[in-house]
Amino acid sequence: MNVVSHAMDRPVLRRKSRGVHVAVGVASVTVLAVATLAVLGGAQRSVRMAIGNVTIASVERGVFHDFIPLHAHVVALNTVYLDALEGGRVERILAQAGDVVAEGQPLVELSNTELELDVLEREGRLVESITQLQAYETELQQNRIANQKALAQIDYDIIRLRRSLERRKVLVARSLEAVDVRDSIQDELDHALKIQPLQAEANGKQEQLRVEQQPQIRAQLDKLQQDLKITHAKLDNLVVRAPVSGRLTAMDLKVGENRNRGERFAEITPDSGYKLSAAIDEYYLGRVRAGQAARVDLDERSWALTVARVYPQVKDGTFAVDLSFGAARPPGLIPGEAVQGRLSLGADRPATILAAGAFLERTGGEWVFVLDAAGRTAQRRQIRSGRRNAEQLEVLRGLKIGERAITSDYSGYERVERIDLQR
Repeated sequence: MNVVSHAMDRPVLRRKSRGVHVAVGVASVTVLAVATLAVLGGAQRSVRMAIGNVTIASVERGVFHDFIPLHAHVVALNTVYLDALEGGRVERILAQAGDVVAEGQPLVELSNTELELDVLEREGRLVESITQLQAYETELQQNRIANQKALAQIDYDIIRLRRSLERRKVLVARSLEAVDVRDSIQDELDHALKIQPLQAEANGKQEQLRVEQQPQIRAQLDKLQQDLKITHAKLDNLVVRAPVSGRLTAMDLKVGENRNRGERFAEITPDSGYKLSAAIDEYYLGRVRAGQAARVDLDERSWALTVARVYPQVKDGTFAVDLSFGAARPPGLIPGEAVQGRLSLGADRPATILAAGAFLERTGGEWVFVLDAAGRTAQRRQIRSGRRNAEQLEVLRGLKIGERAITSDYSGYERVERIDLQR
């Protein structure tokens, strides 16, 4: 019985032992969960990081160089766009991109049957209108001559009849001619004297009308002639010519393709010089002005430039500026060539300086992680910054000379208050 009793007691003891282990295991999991939550809760305020993964810079007293780097491209000072004045089918291509062309040189020949027929029809109508106006002008001139002849005939008749009447009066007085002949001549003379002023008045009115209409007819004829030239020039526009001398660029045409009126065929860069076009971070928009000086390095020489124009429109975080060369210009510039340089925003001056770094992208210069004296932790601190360039940040408040700060990227650390550095 005792043996059985002992045998029965052992499994009971084993069951109690498993229960104790299970209870201890549950308690351990609970402790670990609490510890994990505590760590996670703290991760929102602090992080650990290897010191080799960060960049550290010291705050120093030095000279702040007030400039920004320039990443510019060479562009033509002037660009002339070559557009199609008339549409049509490309028949011949007489020049290629990269060629140097002269003003008036044929570049492309087009064909347009519909345009040719339309021009012929319009020319016919214009020629008909011109002919009618010229005929009317001729008619006015002929009427003027006819009126002058009529008045001259009346004047002649008056002179002739007066002479004849004098002779008839003598003959009648001598009874050598009948009185009726004298009276008939007197009647003709009286009639001529009556119609003479009427004819003169009519001639004056006709001449006044002709004088008034002559400038109008001339103006209409000139306009019709000009319209005729313009209409005929539409056919001349099927031959696309270079409007200026220069280098032909951006031309991509194929024989047989159709192009519409107004489409851009190419660009011509006149030999009027080059300028630089640069994109600058919008942070400097309020500080960049026309007239500021810049320098670029080309062919192992430094060249002076001046800001010619500032375009205030911001796109993709940048704005554009044009810079023009001074009296000395580098030879052999190629449109599209990349150029590096510096744009001066102000004079150099002493300042408290921290090296610029990727941290500025996240903080904007408003806060930074500052290391303690031992260099084991970095605490977040609000600062006030001034000017900046690609290498330096001017510190106005919040940092002392000799302090060290993390200047590498702060991505993901916006809510972190402390960084624990591990060696």
